[in-house]
Amino acid sequence: MKRSKSRGDRSSYARWRMLREWRLGDEPSSTEKNSSQAKDWVGDILGGLKLSEGLEEGAIQEGWSRIAGDFIASQTQVVSLRHGILMLRVLQPAMRFHLEQSRGHLLAKLKEELGAEKIRDVKLVTG
Repeated sequence: MKRSKSRGDRSSYARWRMLREWRLGDEPSSTEKNSSQAKDWVGDILGGLKLSEGLEEGAIQEGWSRIAGDFIASQTQVVSLRHGILMLRVLQPAMRFHLEQSRGHLLAKLKEELGAEKIRDVKLVTG
């Protein structure tokens, strides 16, 4: 019986050495030990990137459509909201001029609709 046990020991040792060489090191530690679930850290990452402004884009688009009306909303597009500045793309220069003239009124309505802490200014670009 000792003989078969020593053969088993040799073969298991040989297997261990072969796997060690193939893996270029010892067997990896437990994967459970240093793992975590995404829900534990995704919120922290998104909070650090300050992406909440981008996540509210749908609400901003809807608010702009209600404030501006159907015709003006069809001639403009909400591009972004960064650092409290709402950027709108306007299709025609004449429409941009009209919106520049009523910029203060639009800004006041946007602040009322979406919150004064979210929107500080409106920037219009033609394109």
